[in-house]
Amino acid sequence: MTDLEFMDRAETLLKAVELRCDALNDSTDADIDAQRSGGMITMAFPNRSQIVINLQKPLHEVWLATRSGGYHYRWVEGGWRDTKGTGSFFEQLSLDATAQTGQNLAFPAP
Repeated sequence: MTDLEFMDRAETLLKAVELRCDALNDSTDADIDAQRSGGMITMAFPNRSQIVINLQKPLHEVWLATRSGGYHYRWVEGGWRDTKGTGSFFEQLSLDATAQTGQNLAFPAP
């Protein structure tokens, strides 16, 4: 994958997260404060927990930091897959957002 391809796919991922946070704020009382700074999104929840998503451009990876741990994702076979083979980015984000808020929060892949 070229740097440009990575950035296009990564931008699609970040935009999907931002849009989903907005939609969840409109349809639930999750009250997610999603702040984006360049290639990083910090999602802050009312209980003061956070989820951080950031791009690792030289590695062509997206990193996800949550209470449950840190995860690294690469674009493989049409989706963002964990480098340790444990699943997809959006599956893990949904699990951790749900765990950290106590609400069923789904983040579907775009």
